[in-house]
Amino acid sequence: MHATRRDVAASLLLLGGAVVSLTPARTQESTMNQTEAEKQDAIRAAERIYRAWDEALGKKDLEGALALYAPDATLESPLVRHLLGVDAGIRKGQAELRSFVELVFARTPPSRQRYRSNFFTDGRKLMWEYPRAAPDGEQMDFTEVMDVEAGLIKRHCVYWGWYGMRILERDAYRR
Repeated sequence: MHATRRDVAASLLLLGGAVVSLTPARTQESTMNQTEAEKQDAIRAAERIYRAWDEALGKKDLEGALALYAPDATLESPLVRHLLGVDAGIRKGQAELRSFVELVFARTPPSRQRYRSNFFTDGRKLMWEYPRAAPDGEQMDFTEVMDVEAGLIKRHCVYWGWYGMRILERDAYRR
């Protein structure tokens, strides 16, 4: 099924004066069975995750961060391979997430800042960018993409930009 201009326009949601939701064409059929109230609840849950995840990251609050993930959640990132010396950059389940996030919080370099300007969600997929060029200078550049189910992160993928990869190459997370 291809989205028409009208379908795409209808899928935009204004929240706080900024466009934050764009329903991808491939999920439109699956969201048609949801009531409008259910869709709005899912979008609010994704926004809660966006804000709570940033707060936990800023405070290095392990329990606060883990509370946002489903018990069987997965996280994928090049940082997994780098820090743990494993072949696959995947952590599965709360126990693996706990040990990894704890290590990340302990070793986060100063260039890991939290400037971001907005997020996009349809209540099921949540994404945002940490751009390299931030108001206070350069920061590690990432795109965070999360699948959200029942108000929790089910799958979390972190896509790294060139500046962030350079941080890994310089081994800044191990110092």
